[in-house]
Amino acid sequence: MTQTLAARLAEYAGIAADLGVGAVALVPGANFTRALGQAFASHERPFLLVITADGRTAALVPNLELQSWNLLGFAGQVFDWRDQDGYDTAFAGLIAHLGIRSLAVEGQVMRVFVHHALRKAQPGLEIIDGEAAISGLRVIKTPDEIAAMKAAIGISERALERVLAGVRLGQTEKDIEQSLILALFAEGSEAHAFAPIVAAGDNSALPHAKARADYHVKAGDALLLDFGATKHGFAADITRTVFLGHASDEGRRVYDTVLRANRKGHEITRPGITAHEIDDAVTGVLEASDFADRIRTRTGHGLGRSTHEAPYIIRGNHTPLLTGTVFTNEPGLYQEGNFGVRIEDDILITDKGCISLTSYPTELQVLKC
Repeated sequence: MTQTLAARLAEYAGIAADLGVGAVALVPGANFTRALGQAFASHERPFLLVITADGRTAALVPNLELQSWNLLGFAGQVFDWRDQDGYDTAFAGLIAHLGIRSLAVEGQVMRVFVHHALRKAQPGLEIIDGEAAISGLRVIKTPDEIAAMKAAIGISERALERVLAGVRLGQTEKDIEQSLILALFAEGSEAHAFAPIVAAGDNSALPHAKARADYHVKAGDALLLDFGATKHGFAADITRTVFLGHASDEGRRVYDTVLRANRKGHEITRPGITAHEIDDAVTGVLEASDFADRIRTRTGHGLGRSTHEAPYIIRGNHTPLLTGTVFTNEPGLYQEGNFGVRIEDDILITDKGCISLTSYPTELQVLKC
């Protein structure tokens, strides 16, 4: 059953109480969208939703967004402001109305100028980073959210199949990137979960490479594609690495090592396992290989409304992962000046273990192009 706006806002009141602060403040982004059930853009105009520990609500809303805001059925006090007048009076009114002395904010999202405006409105206001608790509400996915992610993943996999069927030697990375972008929208993506990564040859050794317009793919290249569609506000995040024409013995050995690490992540994941345990096992496969010096990244990260969100699958994170958590399992090996391989699946923890929401084959693929 879909929660009401009041019920969702009550959850943030509970977080404020748990953190021992007067209120929680949200700004446009994934948590804001989750709370309100509608997305609003983040731009130069401050936009703020505040929920107090005792359940009162208020919002600071740019006047040009007021009509859209009024469609939400928000019951709290609204302080709107116009560009011509500035926002200081609205901040002062909001803080005075709520009478709070402390506030938890999204440390990874709130911008400095909003922080300063809050402090200007009430110089003694205590502001703490409540990111972990606030974003923690998004970790366990509902059935509707999982369905949205499955739809985004399906779009992504169909787009990948289209693109790989059309890859030809002599194309540039930019040519392939453009084909991928068009295929994602043709298959029904609402937007890109992030800027797609299309990297061949030595560029594939850069985990966050940019597609080149002056590099023409050639036989023997590794071609790495990391991308994702979005559907109903939820993201997919998939990586596959293929070889063009033929794969060298080294390429096959590296690929096999990464694939074994990826499969280890599938094998051990179950409710209650920690992020540390997953990364330790997956990275351990890479460390035990002949290519340990090519490790550059952790195993993965949470996935949902944001492409990167909690939990982060890394050693030292002893957070138990519960049923309904979705995370990426994306081991990789990268040698600068040579090539890189990454294989990424989106994993859902279930009552009985886990399932891969991604189904595109992970076996070594050599394209006849």
